[in-house]
Amino acid sequence: MARPREFEIDEALEMAMHVFWSKGYEATTLPDLLDAMGISRGSFYKAFHDKRSVYFAALERYEETRVGVTVGNLTDSSNGRGRDRIADLFTRLAAADGRDGCFLCNAAIDRAPHDPEVEARVNDMIRRLEGGFRHALQEDRPALSPDVLQSTTRSLVVSYFGLQVLGTAGLDNNIARDCLTQVLRMLDEVIGK
Repeated sequence: MARPREFEIDEALEMAMHVFWSKGYEATTLPDLLDAMGISRGSFYKAFHDKRSVYFAALERYEETRVGVTVGNLTDSSNGRGRDRIADLFTRLAAADGRDGCFLCNAAIDRAPHDPEVEARVNDMIRRLEGGFRHALQEDRPALSPDVLQSTTRSLVVSYFGLQVLGTAGLDNNIARDCLTQVLRMLDEVIGK
C-alpha cells in the first residue's frame, strides 16, 4: 500500500510559485524549493521529479488561481457591464502597492524564450486573458466590428501586462493613473460610458 502524501500539494505549489516568481527559474535552487514548500527531498522527487516539473505545476497553479479568477471576473455578467469589469481590473492594477508583478510576465521573459513548452503555456494564458477582455467588450457592444474588437482587446492586453511589469519596477503612481485614464478613454470611445 502506498504511503499517503506528506504535504498539501496546493499549499506547496503556492510556495514554489512564489519562489520562482521572486527569484526566477535559473536562480531558484532545489534547497530554495524544499525550504519554501516545507517538504523533504524524497517527497519532492515523488511528487514532481525535477525542478522543471514543479515549475510547470506552479504555472498551472498561477493559471488556475490568478488568470482563471481574472478571466472569471471579466466574463461574469453579474459583476456589472463589461466596461465596468474591465475598468475595475485596471483600477485595481493602477492602485496596486508593491512589487509583486505577475508570474506570467516573469515566465514570458525568464523562460519562454528558452523553452518552447513554457512559451506555449504562456501564450495560452495570454490568449485566455485576451478572450476575457473580448467577452466583456462584446457583451456591451455585440455588433462591434472585428477589427475594432481585435485592436481594443490587444491594447487592453498590452496595457495589462505593461502595468504589471512597470509595477514590479516600482511604477510611479502618476504613470499608473495616466495608463488607467487612457484605458478608460479607450473603453468610452469603443463601447461608451
